[in-house]
Formats: sequence, structure tokens, C-alpha cells
Amino acid sequence: MAPVVTSVSPAQGAPAGGTGVLITGSGFTGATQVRFGPNGTTFVIVSDTLITTRTPAGAGTVQVTVTAPTGTSTQNVLFTYTSAPTPALSSLSPATGPTSGGNTVTLNGTNLSGATVVLFGPNPATVLTNTATQITVIAPAGSPSSVAVTVTTAGGMSNALTYTYVAAPVPVLSSLSPPSGPPSGGNTVTISGTGLSGATSVKFGSNHATILTDTATQVTVAAPAGPPSSVGVTVTTSGGTSNPLPYFYLSAPTVSDLSPHLGPATGGNTVTVFGTNLTLTSAVTFGGNPATGIIVVSDSQLTVTAPAGSGTVVVTVTTPGGTSTAATGNPYYTYLGAPTLTSLTPAHGAELGGEAIVLGGSNLTYTDAVTFGGIPASFSAISDTQVVATSPGGAPGTVNVVAHTPAGNSNALPYVYDPS
Repeated sequence: MAPVVTSVSPAQGAPAGGTGVLITGSGFTGATQVRFGPNGTTFVIVSDTLITTRTPAGAGTVQVTVTAPTGTSTQNVLFTYTSAPTPALSSLSPATGPTSGGNTVTLNGTNLSGATVVLFGPNPATVLTNTATQITVIAPAGSPSSVAVTVTTAGGMSNALTYTYVAAPVPVLSSLSPPSGPPSGGNTVTISGTGLSGATSVKFGSNHATILTDTATQVTVAAPAGPPSSVGVTVTTSGGTSNPLPYFYLSAPTVSDLSPHLGPATGGNTVTVFGTNLTLTSAVTFGGNPATGIIVVSDSQLTVTAPAGSGTVVVTVTTPGGTSTAATGNPYYTYLGAPTLTSLTPAHGAELGGEAIVLGGSNLTYTDAVTFGGIPASFSAISDTQVVATSPGGAPGTVNVVAHTPAGNSNALPYVYDPS
């Protein structure tokens, strides 16, 4: 079947010839001749459906034909010679770009209005804006080399300026921050290195991450989900695929127990936290309030200084693997008000001791010691307002009675030892 010509672009040019023209159609493979009216010209077969060429000199409106061994096209596709001014280029900015194309290039010059095609070598660029003195385009892809950039208008084809395709460097990774995260993914990871511009893919193992930002030295991504393990992180650009860096998916920490489970409302006491996956602990909270003085003893134990608080709260641990929950173990911590004594009944007794003394007050439920002048007494906590203690022996005179709970010592009340 003879070639078929469906369009020429542009459809007009200067009588002197030299206008760059794209001929589209079919059956162009093996074409032997391109004519504008009776005049032949040189040409390049880009594909079976595209030919690039420059017009010969001519006048008026002529038919464009393509001849191949199978015959000559017969479609009435026309080209008009016109005396519009010839475009002229003065500069390109930038004059270099990646082989992948896609970057914006500004062409400056004169008589550029009505540009119908901008060629980077044989490849057409996408025209974004067009005025008499400036055109912006999206550069097409190309191989590492220098090519001629030309603009074609109704006045013909411009002079050529040189544009150089530069092969993108192979990306190289130097660090990940953070280098670990939860199996659920979704956390932001910053990847540092060189040659990272135009990242097309970031993988954590075989899983694709979502690219958030991208510069030559840094890419930020939302990590994909992954099972607890170590995977290699790689970045792919038009320059290739980077070296891998290890990223660790960590199981979330758990809290199984505390020691003690009780403490003063003012905080400040040391609490030991037991659990699993505690090595990389970054935060511990008591009911949402941050603890201080975190010391990781092992993967299953750490100590902290409790913050102030009230009531019974859940203690949580946060690592790159996530935050613990109250689903397992006993992570509950109760804040206690300081014990207060208001009465001793009776307030005196025999120097031999053995008297039952009722201590009245508040916040006494967790009483763990009662002393008479510093001497421990046996006792029983009856309620939050009452403790019954057995007085130890003592010398005649007055001593201080003090109750102690995990919240600290109470105020002192006087107790009198009667002489025998």
C-alpha cells in the first residue's frame, strides 16, 4: 500500500525554504522521496508514522507527497510558502538537561510568535508559552550528546542553538533518618545522599514508599508497611538505582509491669518499667504526661522519674516501633495524696508499749510503715482514714508518731509514754 500523508506541521513557511516540518501519516518505512510540489528535499524517517524534513525553496501552495517502493501518497495535504519573518534564536536557558527530559527550557529570540514546532535534534518539545521574543518548552528525552534546538514558524526555521543532554549520576545513599520504624509504616523517613533529583521510585525491600519531597541531596518519603525485619532502602532515578541502606521494622513495645505501682501526686520518684522491645525507647508517659530521666537497662527493663499526676493512669512506652498499649500486663500506676494524721486515740500509753492506738487522718489506705519516735510499730490499715497501730515500748516522755505511704511521710503527732 502506498504511503498515506495525513498532516504537515507547520503548514506554511518561508519561500527560501529551510522550514522544519513534521509529516505524519502511515506507511513511511522505506520512503525514498519527499516532495513539496515538484521539489524534493532531504528527510529523516523517525517511524512508520512520522518523518522530519526541511522545506525546499518554493512559492505558493503546494501538495506534500511521500514516495516509497509501494507508491506515492495521493492525499491533498498542502503547504503554503509565505513571506513571514524568519525566527531567530539568541539564547537557551538552561542549555543542559537530563536525558530523561521533562525539564523546562526557555528560548529567547525574535520573530518567535506562532511557533508550530520546537525541535531538540529530531525530537519535538512540548510548547508551554509562546510570544514574539520568548518560548518555554518541556524538553523531550534524548541520549547523552549535544543537539540542535530550532524553532519553526510561518516564516521558516530559525538558526540552531546547542543543547546538551547530560546523563544523570547514579544515586548514592549516605543515611536514613530515622533508620527504623513501625511495621504499620506511614512514618516520615529522610533519605540523604547525592544524585537524588528526579527520584522515580523509593523502595523499602520490595515495597514502594510514597515520595513527599525530592532534591539532589535529600528525599523524604512515607515508609510503606512491612513485617518486623531488616530491609534495604533504595532510590531509583534516571541515572540508575542506588546502593541499599538498612531500615529496621520494629515490633511495638509492651509494658508488662511496674515497680512500684504507687507514688506521690507530686511525682519525682523512680519507677521501673518491665516489658519487651524497650531498647530504643524515646518517650515514657504516665497518663499522657511525659516522664523524665529515662534509663534503658535492657530490652526488657528501664527506669524513669515519674511526673506529677492524679488518679490511676496507664504508663506507655514509645519507640520507633510504635507506642505500647494497655492490652497486656499491668501498666497501671496510681497517684496518691500525701498521708495526713489528724488524731491519735489514745494519745498516751504505758512505757512498756502494747497499746492499740488508732491513727485518724486521710490518704492512709496504702500505709506501709508507722513509727513512734522513729521506732517501727506493727499496724493494720483499716480504711483510708484509719490505721490501728500497736505502740512499741519507749522511755517516758513525748515522741512523734508518723505514718508512711508510697506518697511519703505524714505530718507528726505527739504521743506520750506514761511512766510506770
